[in-house]
Amino acid sequence: MFDKSNVINIKNNVPQIPKKVKTIIILLLIAVLGIVCVFNSAYTVNEQEKAVVLTFGNPTYVKDSGLGFKIPFIQTVEKVDTTIKGFAIGYSESEKAYTSDAAMITNDYNFVNVDFFVEWSVTDPIKALYNSASPAEILSNIVQGAARNAIGSTTVDNILTTGKGEIQAQIREDVINALDMLDIGVQVHNITIQDAEPPTTEVIAAFSAVEDAKQKMDTFINDANKYKNEKIPAARANADKVLRAAEADKEARINEAKGQVARFNEMFAEYEKNKEMTRKRLFFEAMEDILPDMEVIVENENGTTEKIFPVKPLN
Repeated sequence: MFDKSNVINIKNNVPQIPKKVKTIIILLLIAVLGIVCVFNSAYTVNEQEKAVVLTFGNPTYVKDSGLGFKIPFIQTVEKVDTTIKGFAIGYSESEKAYTSDAAMITNDYNFVNVDFFVEWSVTDPIKALYNSASPAEILSNIVQGAARNAIGSTTVDNILTTGKGEIQAQIREDVINALDMLDIGVQVHNITIQDAEPPTTEVIAAFSAVEDAKQKMDTFINDANKYKNEKIPAARANADKVLRAAEADKEARINEAKGQVARFNEMFAEYEKNKEMTRKRLFFEAMEDILPDMEVIVENENGTTEKIFPVKPLN
């Protein structure tokens, strides 16, 4: 049978802790608790990060880089990397080979292996943490879907030769629109087609030959345009020179004709004044041109002589 007196005796035999020691222990506990609170309330955010501060598990605000403080045991901090990151689609860097995601079909029902490199970053840390379980995985699926749609709407010749830039732009636009709808707090910076080639070596060789032929065609076209740009200005300058010479010759002939007309009109006016004398003078001038050494002397009625040829100049 339980005896209370035994319990009282045991309690009385237990050594009692002095009051001073109790005070020291309490102070030590308070100091340790204070140190823990101080260290648990401060946190540091790097320049490439942003911190989401949660109060009782609910996001309260976003802290930029620097030193921050939180309420211990009430608030917690989730850090998010905001640098630009990248991942490959359709190619394994470790195995140096295409993956199953690389195989795509074109609009003309040809198979082609295409691998991409996607550059992205987090724009809204809260949405990136709580609007989706894995933003990178969602982005990868969106890019793959947009890539298959873009390549499925073009020909194999276009993707293997000159259409890569246009296809990249279309994929990026489709991905941006999808991310805006999902609102998961990430953005895509660039989507690049790393490589594209048919699945067999024979087709690769054929398309390489086509690409070489197109490059040669572009070279010939550029050379022809260069020759045209060199020759046409010279031909135009020569034509302009010929036209200016013709215009000058035309003006000279017109002026000469006008001078002859003016001289003829003057001569005709003199002829009208004294037709007989003018006719004789014209005759003598013509004979002077024909026989420049001939002399003609006329005897007047009074017996004197007069030399009339060569013709004396008129005053």
